[in-house]
Amino acid sequence: MKRVLTSIDIDKFPSRVHPILKDAPVYDSSCSRDARVWFIDKDNGYFLKRSKKGSLKNEALMTDYFHKKGLSSPVLEYFSDDEDWLLTERVAGEDCIFEVYLSDPKRLCDTIAERLRMLHELDASDCPIQNRNEVYIQTAFDNYTRGCFDVSLFDGSFVYSSADEAFKIVDENKHRLKCDVLLHGDYCLPNILLNDWRFSGFIDLGNGGVGDRHIDLFWGAWTLNFNLHTEEYRDRFYDAYGRDKIQPEMIDVIAAFEVFG
Repeated sequence: MKRVLTSIDIDKFPSRVHPILKDAPVYDSSCSRDARVWFIDKDNGYFLKRSKKGSLKNEALMTDYFHKKGLSSPVLEYFSDDEDWLLTERVAGEDCIFEVYLSDPKRLCDTIAERLRMLHELDASDCPIQNRNEVYIQTAFDNYTRGCFDVSLFDGSFVYSSADEAFKIVDENKHRLKCDVLLHGDYCLPNILLNDWRFSGFIDLGNGGVGDRHIDLFWGAWTLNFNLHTEEYRDRFYDAYGRDKIQPEMIDVIAAFEVFG
């Protein structure tokens, strides 16, 4: 996880987080242009995230829910003024792009596949977001209308000649998405924390909720390809998860959704 020591002007931060920031080394841990993240090296560590107003509401909600299930860190503060702010405790260990984990790709592949299956087997009847698919489908429709279409992340794995071709798949198959598992929503190696190979927790849960398992399966296979620079582990990932629950054609359907962001 990226951490670059940085200096801050504490007066530019909301007063309610000053006690955490005061006299603590602060590191820039941002990895997205949509949000700024700081690691605060005090006690067992804290992460403070800032993003546009309203954008961190679901992340706070789902992080709290995952924490109650023993799957994430506690939410210490969430508030929305001119911008959104989210303060959480650090999850112990390191994310799965830590060199120790990347250097044993077979074990890493099996670990994240088995952990995903365990997540999807949990009872999510009390989840505060019971239909993540609604937002997922609407986002694809809205972005198609806006002309947002990007295949650059997929490196030839899923090829669509045009936005119209991909949207046709979306429109014809949207009814096939099930709401039957608890999703992480962005199941990538940087968002899975291990402590000496023992699972510690998940982070970046803003796209979580009850939805279709193939969304997480798509991103789990994608992240192994992206971070290990090979598609060698795609089939192994599906095998370790359990093909009894996978409809291969739905992976292609999810890919069509994802090119619209």
